[in-house]
Amino acid sequence: MNKQTQPKGFVQAASNIGVTEGYMPGFGNDFETEALPGALPVGRNSPQRVEYGLYAEQLSGSPFTAPHATLERSWMYRIRPSVKHVSRFKKVDMSYWKTAPHVIDDVISLGQYRWDPVPFNDEKLTFVTGMRTMTTAGDVGTQVGMASHVYLANTDMEDDYFYSADSELLVVPQDGRLKIFTEFGIIDLEPLEICVLPRGMVFKVTLPDGQARGFVCENYGAKFTLPHRGPIGANCLANPRDFKTPVAAFEEKETPCRVTVKWCGQFHTCEIGHSPLDVVAWHGNYAPYKYDLRTYATIGSISFDHPDPSIFTVLTAPTAEEGTANIDFVIFPERWLANENTFRPPWYHKNIMSELMGNVYGVYDAKPKGFIPGGISLHNCMLPHGPDNNAFEHATKESWDPVKLTNTMSFMFETRFPQQLTRFAADEAPLQDDYVDCWDGLEKKFDGTPGLKD
Repeated sequence: MNKQTQPKGFVQAASNIGVTEGYMPGFGNDFETEALPGALPVGRNSPQRVEYGLYAEQLSGSPFTAPHATLERSWMYRIRPSVKHVSRFKKVDMSYWKTAPHVIDDVISLGQYRWDPVPFNDEKLTFVTGMRTMTTAGDVGTQVGMASHVYLANTDMEDDYFYSADSELLVVPQDGRLKIFTEFGIIDLEPLEICVLPRGMVFKVTLPDGQARGFVCENYGAKFTLPHRGPIGANCLANPRDFKTPVAAFEEKETPCRVTVKWCGQFHTCEIGHSPLDVVAWHGNYAPYKYDLRTYATIGSISFDHPDPSIFTVLTAPTAEEGTANIDFVIFPERWLANENTFRPPWYHKNIMSELMGNVYGVYDAKPKGFIPGGISLHNCMLPHGPDNNAFEHATKESWDPVKLTNTMSFMFETRFPQQLTRFAADEAPLQDDYVDCWDGLEKKFDGTPGLKD
């Protein structure tokens, strides 16, 4: 490790078995890591006295009696217990960050909507204060549903820290890198990578490029996990080995700091005299992680017909109803299309799930015009949508020869719940009023006579 690459006061693990450049591979693994030798107790979680004068503390991401497959917790060995990282709270206003249920009477959420990228501005915004909610779904109080956000940031969180008691956060950068300092270690994140920040975990974000924009899916329900592969078998899609969890790192800083907590849709802040990122060692399976979307191994038909988009699921947050997700995170990356006598773009459909899409870069094959990088579209449950006229005309006449889709990476936050537009999405974000016109060119071709029609 080169300590000069970290901010003053940060100490990161120098060596851990299985570590590659500050990360440990694997999804849902039980990890163990220490930033100072001997800081991690051996053979027990809570010894009477911990090395270095550290405090033992557990962070639980599931009920204590959850089945083993969903039991998640990590033991942390820290300079101060986290009760010292909060004080008397006061409520603060974050008027652009909304939480479900959030239904506005005079806003129509039923419709086909598309937005241009939310533009940067000169207002000083951090990753947290720059959060702009586009849609909400479900009910945070019953821990079901989600919210989708755009973040705009141009200011580092130097002495500001945050955690959400409501949700885990799936972060999808689109423009600019993020450096995320967490209780568990440091995550460097760039466009075409994603990361998941667990519920209850403290973090702060700095901006190596000075500003950043991207998307966040706030998950109120069960944690994201890998989808069942079924007949696909043990390989392809998002392989567990490609997920990376950071090694231990801690910040020893005795300066005035601020901690903000999101709880039941409200925001509370308190002042403390030191950094809360003081975990010197930890072990467990409840931790942040990142994933490079370029390592996703796509599958598809090599004979005929277009498979369901579920084959592009990276992560899923399940519900008690088997096969019905609270959220699916789906991507549409570069890939080969080899179907014969097949309409290759996504077909026209109405879906029980509601679909919010974002464009990270390039061109989306079903919407070759108008859906630009940084842009967003929303098609709510049971609302028809599909390729625009240009995509339809091209796809019905193109050769059956295999073709590779390049220069493309879009994603979808898909949920079983209707997504409600916020006031920001309806009135302030750059809505494309003419989006529904993209289907105007679709004409009646039926005339009662057999044969293929142009």
